[in-house]
Amino acid sequence: MEKPSLLTTAAKAVVLLICCLLVLIPFLAVISTSLASQQALNEAGGFLLLPKDPSLDAYRAIFAGGVVTRATLVSVGVTVVGTFLSLACTAALAYGLSRPGSLLHRPMIFLLLGSLLFSPGLIPTYLMVKQLGLLDSYWSLILPVLVNGFNVIVMRAFFMELPEELLESARLDGASELRILLQIVLPLSKAVMAVIGLFYAVAYWNAFFNALLYMSTPEKWPMSLVLRTYVVNQSPLGTDQLAIGAEALPPQQSIQMAILVVSIVPILLVYPFLQRHFAKGVLIGAVKG
Repeated sequence: MEKPSLLTTAAKAVVLLICCLLVLIPFLAVISTSLASQQALNEAGGFLLLPKDPSLDAYRAIFAGGVVTRATLVSVGVTVVGTFLSLACTAALAYGLSRPGSLLHRPMIFLLLGSLLFSPGLIPTYLMVKQLGLLDSYWSLILPVLVNGFNVIVMRAFFMELPEELLESARLDGASELRILLQIVLPLSKAVMAVIGLFYAVAYWNAFFNALLYMSTPEKWPMSLVLRTYVVNQSPLGTDQLAIGAEALPPQQSIQMAILVVSIVPILLVYPFLQRHFAKGVLIGAVKG
């Protein structure tokens, strides 16, 4: 292979540096503003790249037991429970569809592919949730999006790569299909489980539209809806929402940026632990799928 010229290498380095700065500077501005005082914000005209006299007052305020604390707990609960249930249902469905000759094998595959092409629509989905009595319930954030057809296809393709002889020998030893799935297939599928789990976790954590449609009680709002109300719509957070005294109220802009940081950090913390599984988990499933 021909060695790239010095000019080409320098151009690539410059482009990468510009891309990195375009990503990092907004993050730095958000974090610095969340740590800034009212005086520093007034002097800087709104946003800071490097905070003067950084303070954690905004983070203490939002975690003092008010609306942000409740929303964070709701989002964590919905994300953990939803991701576990979605992974369990997706793995069970993908394993069944990966075994030719299983019950309703072809109709289920056509139904799954059809769900990727045709959406049920907003009103039928809302009416279904209402008929099931799930309005204003945490289950309305989980059950309508419990299984994603694309994730099932990726996981099914991964399962089909597993040696059939291994599964057949387990059957000869008397193992049931459930035991084969739990004790043989899933331990060999950590890569795809990690990737699909991350897809589901990010989707549940960022889910905003379902919460807007189905959740009418503000005390049950997840973090995404709080983010939309108090950051995107610029609604001010008062002492009653923050559960603090008026004398301890930090600048509104610092509070809003602190909410933004809290909504981003959990996914950023999870991603590095799963990144090493990404190439193997997605590519193996996607090539055959």
